[in-house]
Amino acid sequence: MSERTVKRLVRGFPAVDGAGVHLVRVLGHETVKDFDPFLMLDSFDSANPEDYIAGFPMHPHRGIETITYLIRGEIDHEDSLGNAGRIRDGQSQWMTAGSGILHQEMPQPTERLLGAQLWLNLPAAEKMAEPRYFDITKNMIGEKQTADATVRVLAGEYGDVKGAKPYHIQATYYDVAVKPGKSITIDTKAGETVFIFLIEGDAVITGDRIPEKTAVLFGEGDRITAAAPKDGPSRFLFLSGKPLGEEIAWGGPIVMNTRTELFKAFQELEEGTFIKHKAAPPKEN
Repeated sequence: MSERTVKRLVRGFPAVDGAGVHLVRVLGHETVKDFDPFLMLDSFDSANPEDYIAGFPMHPHRGIETITYLIRGEIDHEDSLGNAGRIRDGQSQWMTAGSGILHQEMPQPTERLLGAQLWLNLPAAEKMAEPRYFDITKNMIGEKQTADATVRVLAGEYGDVKGAKPYHIQATYYDVAVKPGKSITIDTKAGETVFIFLIEGDAVITGDRIPEKTAVLFGEGDRITAAAPKDGPSRFLFLSGKPLGEEIAWGGPIVMNTRTELFKAFQELEEGTFIKHKAAPPKEN
């Protein structure tokens, strides 16, 4: 078996989004080609509710999927399909925006908000798919513990441990915690884009110490190995998915394949025809 080596490092940087949420932006427009099909990655990490309480009021999406994962904290959400709920510690929510959805995500005051939101690009043939949500609850997240590390499987499989099965992009998503001075080797799928995001603590890869809040993109190979430094544990998110290799036209919360499609989406927003699937009317008693 061949070890995947580090192809690119991307350090997260402070940013403000939504109605004034302070976050760390890791992936974006500048990383699209290398990280295909992963478009954007934001990390939330704050013990001060003032950093995030303004939240992300109602806004549109089309052509993507979003995966919100909370290690700690609470986020209330609702959307134009009539869904509403709360994401809590150790839970995830996978949203297919597809043909178009309006939603809002409002973090609640807690001792610490720690998590990440990832955007996945939908292939051209599925960009106008029907929007949907599915919640990944704790009992859906498989877990594998060894003497050196713990792997939580949000999506995909890790050996004989299974997580949720996505509807569209069949991405693999792990939350990996490695004990101080220990390491873990993870087998990877050929032809897929593979990266990890150091969400809490540094990591050591091929002898180099890499600081937290960094995305590590790997080249081709059959496996990756990451270690925690001797002076502290390491926690990272492992992501893997097949690249789409398609043209991208990205404007704010909407990602299409051509500028014409993008223009049409924003035109529909102005005209009030953006939403193709609305909430079902309440049943009469």
